[in-house]
Amino acid sequence: MPITPTEKIWMDGELVDWESARIHVLTHTLHYGCGVFEGIRAYPTEAGPAVFRLTDHITRLFNSAKIFMIDVPFGADEIVEATKTTVRVNGLDQCYIRPIVYLGYGEMGLNPLPCPVNVAIAVWPWGAYLGDEGVANGVRMKISSWQRHDPNAMPPAAKGTGMYINSSMAKIEALKAGYDEAILLSPQGYVSECTGENLFVVRRGRIVTPPLAAGALEGITQDSVITIARDLGYEVEFGNILRSDLYTCEEAFLTGTAAEVVPIASVDDRVVGDGRPGPITRRVQELYHAAVRGQVDRYKDWVEHVG
Repeated sequence: MPITPTEKIWMDGELVDWESARIHVLTHTLHYGCGVFEGIRAYPTEAGPAVFRLTDHITRLFNSAKIFMIDVPFGADEIVEATKTTVRVNGLDQCYIRPIVYLGYGEMGLNPLPCPVNVAIAVWPWGAYLGDEGVANGVRMKISSWQRHDPNAMPPAAKGTGMYINSSMAKIEALKAGYDEAILLSPQGYVSECTGENLFVVRRGRIVTPPLAAGALEGITQDSVITIARDLGYEVEFGNILRSDLYTCEEAFLTGTAAEVVPIASVDDRVVGDGRPGPITRRVQELYHAAVRGQVDRYKDWVEHVG
């Protein structure tokens, strides 16, 4: 999906023009992929634009940095406020937000510790990541031949920049084969997650999502959906899922900041349920879409207003 330029990007404490937000070609993260990032969304509400679970996202950003031993030169509160400022000065009612912590210019080599640490926050308008058709009617999924990271090779709890080569390879494979999205399995053969989303299945009326031990990222949208589903009266549990469970479940859906809540229509050409979004998926999807826009009193704390 093409990026629509906006006016300003926050870089290391200053707002700079979009066209001036540049880095050196010898920036360390460009060469070795050692950096961390977040994907966040702001939505329109009755009280103006608000960022969905902003503080939780920035907390995860700092946790990712800690895993990679990157010392962020700003406090979490400063990045929260900088994010609100960036949304506000660009005059956007709704947008995608990309904070990134990266290792800058000045050192080269596999030891990242001496490198300067830079932080940037960009915002831009962005629609449905998997398309309006996918949101409405479901997406076609493929089990990837590429495995999710072994936790002792790459830490799946961190949103590291270079780690997403794994997801990109799976995404390319799925798209080239005519599917919308890929599902990665853990080295042990359990369902882990999609290329950038968590996954849920409905079996006998219960909702199941893979545990962190299967290599799934601890998703903030995932956590929101678990809360919503339980509040709706559904039983939700973390549990290992086999690929055959995906073929025989009653419903399945994926969640993520970019994707939001998207039904799964089929996996490896096996229709999920009757091939249409199921009733549980629809109820969760509708309440999530209302919650992110500040329309549900119970979840008002999840929206952080930029004004």
